[in-house]
Amino acid sequence: MTAFTIRPAQPQDIAHIHAMIVELAVFEKLEHLVVATPQLLHEALFGVKPSCEAIVGEADGEVVTFALFFHNFSTFLTRKGLYLEDLYVKHAQRGKGFGRQMLVALARIAKERQCGRFEWSVLDWNAPAIAFYEGVGAEVMPEWRICRVAGEALNALAAGKA
Repeated sequence: MTAFTIRPAQPQDIAHIHAMIVELAVFEKLEHLVVATPQLLHEALFGVKPSCEAIVGEADGEVVTFALFFHNFSTFLTRKGLYLEDLYVKHAQRGKGFGRQMLVALARIAKERQCGRFEWSVLDWNAPAIAFYEGVGAEVMPEWRICRVAGEALNALAAGKA
């Protein structure tokens, strides 16, 4: 039986989390978009003004999963929410219930912090993930689409030229 524990990420976990971010990007066929470095990740998680948080899961003392999250806000609920940016379990560790345990831990954090909801996105082609999320009670909301402005489009919009 594998001993599995979940804990808040610590600075010494940065290299493990960064490596899993790269693995996730490769899986999602988005590795060309990764500009994350261990230094940038450290600043985001542990800098003077952190912009996100993370938990990690360890199997027999090895970091095998991470979840990176932050608070958002619902105007309709007038309450903060917990937004899961990424949850990743190393390929060799899948099917052991670690992803589910990470979601349970995040749901508990959301409840402890009195969040009105717990949300995340999933790629429409990732059928196994969609089935997994629906299996834990998540509603995949097909009527919502993510809008994103980045790079040159962000620069143009900020300059009023869009």
